[in-house]
Amino acid sequence: MKKIAILGSTGSIGTQTLEVVEHNGDIQVEALSANGNVELLEKQARKFHPSVIAVFREAAAKDLKERLKDTDIRIVTGMDGLIEIATLPETDILVTAIVGMIGILPTIEAIKAGKDIALANKETLVTAGHIIMPLAEQKGVQILPVDSEHSAIFQALHGEDRGGIEKILITASGGPFRGKTREELAGVQVEDALKHPNWSMGQKITIDSATLVNKGLEVMEAKWLFGVDLDRIQVVVQPKSIIHSMVEFKDGAVIAQLGTPDMKLPIQYALYYPERRYLPGDRLDFWKLKEITFEKPDMDTFLGLPLAFRAARTGGSMPTVFNAANERAVSKFLNRKIRFLDIYEIISDAMEHHKVIPDPSIEEILAAEQATYERIESRW
Repeated sequence: MKKIAILGSTGSIGTQTLEVVEHNGDIQVEALSANGNVELLEKQARKFHPSVIAVFREAAAKDLKERLKDTDIRIVTGMDGLIEIATLPETDILVTAIVGMIGILPTIEAIKAGKDIALANKETLVTAGHIIMPLAEQKGVQILPVDSEHSAIFQALHGEDRGGIEKILITASGGPFRGKTREELAGVQVEDALKHPNWSMGQKITIDSATLVNKGLEVMEAKWLFGVDLDRIQVVVQPKSIIHSMVEFKDGAVIAQLGTPDMKLPIQYALYYPERRYLPGDRLDFWKLKEITFEKPDMDTFLGLPLAFRAARTGGSMPTVFNAANERAVSKFLNRKIRFLDIYEIISDAMEHHKVIPDPSIEEILAAEQATYERIESRW
């Protein structure tokens, strides 16, 4: 029986991972973790019986320990706790469904411990791809993408020589504001930005989809995952989210992965790769679908994408600054402290004032993140 640990089990990807586990019935969940959603963690603990749970916030950890005192489940806390569950000797795969740069250190330690990584944490490769990918190769560890776009590319490349890649085409829905002008975006509210047309996701990634920052992060991630230059990565708007991404090869052939918008498909594919299993849910009906349309992304209005390309081309510590500035800006927008378009201004300002470190260590990455947060807090 395959054994897994999940970083971020109470979030959107984490809960859907547990749905996949429950449906299949042949995976043992050895460990769970969350920031502090104690009520949901307790329910998950009683259903899946992990041996250990990491709760990042100490007060929440104490609460959970009291709630689960009738069990033999160990409760650990803080970064040490996350690293402990990431490196459990019993586990085969670590699912990194945690949001933010907090996932970097546990992922690195898991790779060192020989764990395969089902990767749903974009920040890991965006900020530390130059460390993660060589380490994974050295340790013989598989990085199995869980993002629908990267999973689609991964599936399209199955059995193919990666030297034959001409171009990677990452699809985007365009988000809830596709077709709007900057003037129309000036007054949008949090509720408007959280109405994604196709996907049900967590708040942060939904806002990132509205700004197209999410697509920029995916471009950076694809660069590391598939070893391609930025000039060979193209974003294509496909509003219905039926084509999840495509690969064009040197002979002109284009292989695409299609399906209904359901995150359980890439999650299950990562957990059982290379095996495909039955997954309940809707299927594509091409007679009803009739057509699939494509558009260029509006990079004059949605600045998240051009800013991301700029950060990626600069390289070094700049992607960390892009990511950290966006994280803090989105948090402020969700808390109604800034306007929607201020997200772009905050990211741009942070990038303009950062002195790039060409090949940053983990310590330098985390220091750049903190310096970015401090600049933002001093100005907004």
